[in-house]
Amino acid sequence: MELAAIIGTTARRVDRADALGHVFGYSVMIDVSARDNRRAGQWIVSKGMDGYAPFGPCIVTADEIPDPQVLDLWLSVNGVEKQRSNTARMLFKVDELIADISRVITLEPGDIIATGTPEGVGAGRNPQEWMWPGDVVVATVQGIGTLRHPVVNVTQA
Repeated sequence: MELAAIIGTTARRVDRADALGHVFGYSVMIDVSARDNRRAGQWIVSKGMDGYAPFGPCIVTADEIPDPQVLDLWLSVNGVEKQRSNTARMLFKVDELIADISRVITLEPGDIIATGTPEGVGAGRNPQEWMWPGDVVVATVQGIGTLRHPVVNVTQA
């Protein structure tokens, strides 16, 4: 689960101090990874299948979240909490991500930046944990809302 930042105005080679001024709003995103589908070290198939980046339940405008680095966020699978953190602990802050990405890619209105997930992902657990069709993932970001996402077999859906 991640805080998602939605770009509102074109951002190209933006200074970090001006980066948040390009944000339209924020939402919740679940960064699904099918690690068994990595090919030659590439993540595109394991992260890019249909349904692999659920987003929502709404977009909260940036004026309602003046500081995106103070939000609690948590995730459960089948009612069992797996992740809990705060955006203050992010490796890369939202303004830093926008400034860095905009140095090499022009960010356009509507672009969505998934800002990174806190510790607790299944592959990092001992023993590792995986999701299966029928599981339900619930992700919440404080001040935005809760996204409920059922796990389905995309090859049969």
